[in-house]
Amino acid sequence: MQNLFDLTGKRALLTGGSRGIGYLLAGGLARHGASVIVSATTAENAERAAERLRAEGLDAHGVSFDITKGAEVSRAIEQLEQQQSPIDILINNAGIQRRHLLLSFPEADWDEIINVNQKAVFLVSQQVAKRMVTRRRGKIINIGSMQSELARPNITPYAAAKGAVKMLTRGMCAELAPYNIQVNGIAPGYFKTEMTTTLSEDETFNRWLYQRTPAGR
Repeated sequence: MQNLFDLTGKRALLTGGSRGIGYLLAGGLARHGASVIVSATTAENAERAAERLRAEGLDAHGVSFDITKGAEVSRAIEQLEQQQSPIDILINNAGIQRRHLLLSFPEADWDEIINVNQKAVFLVSQQVAKRMVTRRRGKIINIGSMQSELARPNITPYAAAKGAVKMLTRGMCAELAPYNIQVNGIAPGYFKTEMTTTLSEDETFNRWLYQRTPAGR
């Protein structure tokens, strides 16, 4: 009970962990003792992020695989588990954003958003959870959004995907709890990251946001 946040000996995989919220989460887990695996779309980005963490004296590794392709996800998770040690913690953080009016939203952009923000959560969780079930332990955290509950113009597919992540989290919890696997969701508000650059550079939006935020930022 002296250190409830001690993660010594635990291994965590974070999708979209090379920047933004994912990178901060990776650093937080590593500072509490976990060995973190940072996943990114390219090996270069993944390894660059891992190097930054290792420069702080943290245990970090980079990996790259297509989280939207079931066969590739299966191979990657199998390889990670066989070559190193079991994955104790999974954080599904990877996400993208595309902004268009609903009536002119390109089908290709819709597919990309749904694949990365929704389908990938299912695919990666499925493969990791299979191993967790055998061991009868594990933690899975899905990163949703305030758009899991709300909606704004120009990002309807994003809201649809994040709403689905909310219910996927609940379904996963119901099915995996009997195996001592805890599944939770976190729904961040507006954070200044590369994905929200369009918003953070919009002074009109910022003024509206600051009025709704007690801290005024």
